[in-house]
Amino acid sequence: MEQTVFSQYVKSMRKQYNLTQIELSEKSGVGLRFVRELEQGKQTLRLDKVNQILNLFGSEAGVTPITKNDET
Repeated sequence: MEQTVFSQYVKSMRKQYNLTQIELSEKSGVGLRFVRELEQGKQTLRLDKVNQILNLFGSEAGVTPITKNDET
């Protein structure tokens, strides 16, 4: 798995808060395996679990509309 901007953000925030992966897992209520897969850039993850982690850092993932630029 290749790290993504998102996975790098989570890893960076975890380190900024001085948390190990185990501590992040315990504080967010998700499994250690999920934390590891998230930080490694797994492409398919449950959004509710992602938000459990992001909430610890004051963030949230959600739907963003895609806008198309008409270049004519």
